[in-house]
Amino acid sequence: MLAGVADDAGVYKLTDDLAIVETVDMIAPIVDDPFTFGQIAAANCLSDVYAMGGNPITAMNVVCFPADTVDVTFLGEILRGALTVLVDEGVSLVGGHSVRNDEVRFGLSVTGTIHPDKIIKKTGAQPGDDIVITKPIGTGLLTTALKAGELSDNTYQKLLKYLLKTNKNASLAMREVGIKCGTDITGFGLLGHLAEIIEPSHVDAEIYTVDIPIFKESLEFAKLGLIPEGMYANWEYKQDMVSQGIASEEVMAALYDPQTSGGLLMCCPHEKTEELLKSLKEHDSEGYVIGRIKEMKRETSRIRVI
Repeated sequence: MLAGVADDAGVYKLTDDLAIVETVDMIAPIVDDPFTFGQIAAANCLSDVYAMGGNPITAMNVVCFPADTVDVTFLGEILRGALTVLVDEGVSLVGGHSVRNDEVRFGLSVTGTIHPDKIIKKTGAQPGDDIVITKPIGTGLLTTALKAGELSDNTYQKLLKYLLKTNKNASLAMREVGIKCGTDITGFGLLGHLAEIIEPSHVDAEIYTVDIPIFKESLEFAKLGLIPEGMYANWEYKQDMVSQGIASEEVMAALYDPQTSGGLLMCCPHEKTEELLKSLKEHDSEGYVIGRIKEMKRETSRIRVI
């Protein structure tokens, strides 16, 4: 972690060729089924280690639970769902902690390993780099519609496909190609997390709406006003550095939309982009080139949406 630059996880160097990478996160239920929620939460919590280029090895449950009002079997299903993901990812569950709370919250404290010289950071983007993401955006809009009872089963299954997919394989592809600058797309949305990259890198960015994978249903719900509160907070947070261009309000809502278990966002040297897309495909991951890093033209970094 560089001074003044907040990376996705903390890194502590143990030896010249070994460091540990640590993170903790927790979320409220975004689906009704507790088992599925546990799976989503686990995928979400592992993501920061993968975004740094690390290998998660252990995890500890972090639980807030209203034991007086919710049957404890609900918690058991959350934990069981999370454990299935950890087992699949080769991560050992070594303990946890719970507290009484008025609402359910669940997450993980995750520890991984990483080579000190191969850390992927939120800085170092260079003019000419292609901006690549690995999952569609708009999940916050869809889960808001789900809570309102407006999501079809077909769209729900499409949503789950991405919420349950971890970033392990995408991270492997990223490391194989030698990407040095990246993050994951979570609570601050695509624009917020892109801003976290370009500001410390002292560059600008252009993103092309026609190339951005957005759930078409999320645009429909945005038009209806089914928008998560976090979208407004994200818009207020970074609106001063974003030039909207001709993008519709619905598209802008998706670009600011807070994501759960979102994909990776990478800045890839243009000459390596074809190799990266090929590696992502070989690792059963998607890859979308959505823009390019530009030289900074003002005193502060800007994102141009075109």
